[in-house]
Amino acid sequence: MDFLMSGLAACGACVFTNPLEVVKTRMQLQGELQAPGTYQRHYRNVFHAFITIGKVDGLAALQKGLAPALLYQFLMNGIRLGTYGLAEAGGYLHTAEGTHSPARSAAAGAMAGVMGAYLGSPIYMVKTHLQAQAASEIAVGHQYKHQGMFQALTEIGQKHGLVGLWRGALGGLPRVIIGSSTQLCTFSSTKDLLSQWEIFSPQSWKLALVAAMVSGIAVVLAMAPFDVACTRLYNQPTDAQGKGLMYRGILDALLQTARTEGIFGMYKGIGASYFRLGPHTILSLFFWDQLRSLYYTYTK
Repeated sequence: MDFLMSGLAACGACVFTNPLEVVKTRMQLQGELQAPGTYQRHYRNVFHAFITIGKVDGLAALQKGLAPALLYQFLMNGIRLGTYGLAEAGGYLHTAEGTHSPARSAAAGAMAGVMGAYLGSPIYMVKTHLQAQAASEIAVGHQYKHQGMFQALTEIGQKHGLVGLWRGALGGLPRVIIGSSTQLCTFSSTKDLLSQWEIFSPQSWKLALVAAMVSGIAVVLAMAPFDVACTRLYNQPTDAQGKGLMYRGILDALLQTARTEGIFGMYKGIGASYFRLGPHTILSLFFWDQLRSLYYTYTK
């Protein structure tokens, strides 16, 4: 039940935040490996990107990649939050004195995140491809011509096999380790701290909401450079063997981006990342917490 509730909570959040994921992906690919000021900026900021995509690609384009996004969220967060929930219920996140341990919480969050992200990597790659696809006048990054999720997975599998489907999976793990450990550690620590201060009652939904808001800010700041590199790793063109033509791995992607685009290049789309990750973190953790409360209330 923990895994099911975790997956459903993440899917609920994804429906609301997927348009921001589309905007974030486009902004991260804009001006890829080009010096600032040497390329045309189709997307000046989050709001301009929304208007531009809606006007040129149509409003439906703001929900591009929704099917793989929902499947990825269910797989990744079902495993991640479900595993973390089991560790929490088993008392593994507390010290011998009974206090919450941020170190154990971060380690459990990182391990749970790695499991979910690696299994869901092919879905995340296809989601990135689909969300990057745009009309030629506003296209950024390499343009794949997928017709949908199943067609894309089938085509990649037939051309490059399992290796091709899991291309970029290892490079995507640092992003998830940092994001997951930061998210779950700050969420649990903030919730524990607020409970000690008795600001809200232990069962109040406000407790989960405030903890999730703090967690959202921490996640965006810690994860942004790895998120940019991960998007580019997944979306890069490949040779006949399915090997990436632009980056050798996550470190190469980070170094090339910093070298050609400067430090701000590593934080491209951070506005969209916050508007997306902030609400997504808040909604998924809030839904997760509330679903678990309901489940334990009615099964006891």
